Amino acid sequence: MPTPGSSLVALDATPYYHCIGRCIRRAFLCGQDALTGRSFEHRRDWIVVLLIKLFRVFALDVCAYAVMSNHYHVILKVNTATAQCWPMDEVLDRWCQLFSGHLLVQRYLAGESMTSGEIAAVQQLVAKYRARLTDLSWFMRCLNEPIARMANAEDDCTGEFDSHLPWRSALWAS
Repeated sequence: MPTPGSSLVALDATPYYHCIGRCIRRAFLCGQDALTGRSFEHRRDWIVVLLIKLFRVFALDVCAYAVMSNHYHVILKVNTATAQCWPMDEVLDRWCQLFSGHLLVQRYLAGESMTSGEIAAVQQLVAKYRARLTDLSWFMRCLNEPIARMANAEDDCTGEFDSHLPWRSALWAS
């Protein structure tokens, strides 16, 4: 049985992690399918564009990446200290670049009048979002899910397309 990624992440030991995303059901991420002759090379750009977008949102640095025909590798550095310095509005802005955010967050960002209890609830959401913006699992989710949706739409099928393997700690220390 695979080890959950959360038990492999030890930020006090190293902020660097080697993460892998792979395709299932003989799906092609990119490259040429020898059986059908179909090229999936354009999907490589999907990953690069999405990596750039996520790099600008998350408190994670993309140190290196490689995209193969049915999987990819990405070396990430977790920047927890950077995320802790972000003011409340920046955390909300970053989160809302990926997700719509809770109704209270939407009201807060729109400048609506709020009670002290509502503002306290927004502050709790900020703490949750801040933690997620340094989380490898959330990063991989935000990378894998859109790629899977686009590939499934292109392949005219449904179901799982990718499966991320357990995190592997990088071989170097911080």
